[in-house]
Amino acid sequence: MGLPDVRAVLFDMDGTLVDSDAVVDRTWTHWAGEYGIPAAEVLAIAHGSPAEATIARLRPDLSPDELAAAVARILDLECDDLSDVVPTPGAHELISTLERLGLPWAVYTSASNRLAKVRLEAARISPSILVTLDDVTRGKPDPEGYLRAAELLGVPAEQCLVVEDTVVGLAAGRASGATTAGLKGVPADIQLPDLHHLVALFLEDGGSTDLSAE
Repeated sequence: MGLPDVRAVLFDMDGTLVDSDAVVDRTWTHWAGEYGIPAAEVLAIAHGSPAEATIARLRPDLSPDELAAAVARILDLECDDLSDVVPTPGAHELISTLERLGLPWAVYTSASNRLAKVRLEAARISPSILVTLDDVTRGKPDPEGYLRAAELLGVPAEQCLVVEDTVVGLAAGRASGATTAGLKGVPADIQLPDLHHLVALFLEDGGSTDLSAE
């Protein structure tokens, strides 16, 4: 399948541009042990969702202060563990391709600003526009973050491509009105085995279409 009229690309971070799956599993497993929850239950819902929402589902008994402490704990664990945080296959090539084609791009992540910056730095990715959980009032699957990223790029969400790797993230992208591209077999408008495939799609279209035209 080719690309529709795409004027900007909005990326998720973890699992999409940044391969942090191992560290997410490791830190949430550590956190689960501290809070007396089976790791499998935690890992089943932790990927792609805001930490506060994840913890509130797992431990609805926590008071507001206890919930805040639990969120702070997982944030500390994640920020302190960057040992195998790397760019996903094709991430740097895709960003270079977008920049050659004159297509703007942004990152919207369910991570906090602090965590997003350290992981993106570890992966050597420097978005000019970064929207994090700290910038929205409603996290994924609400579309607020993707709508905000599109607004900051000056492109209607309907002319954006959202690239995600989780069901909750793709739900947010779909609700924003954007075209969606899904990794890891998650259903979307465009299925991607990896980001190299998206590079090929952009180069095919870029050869005959001015993708950055006003």
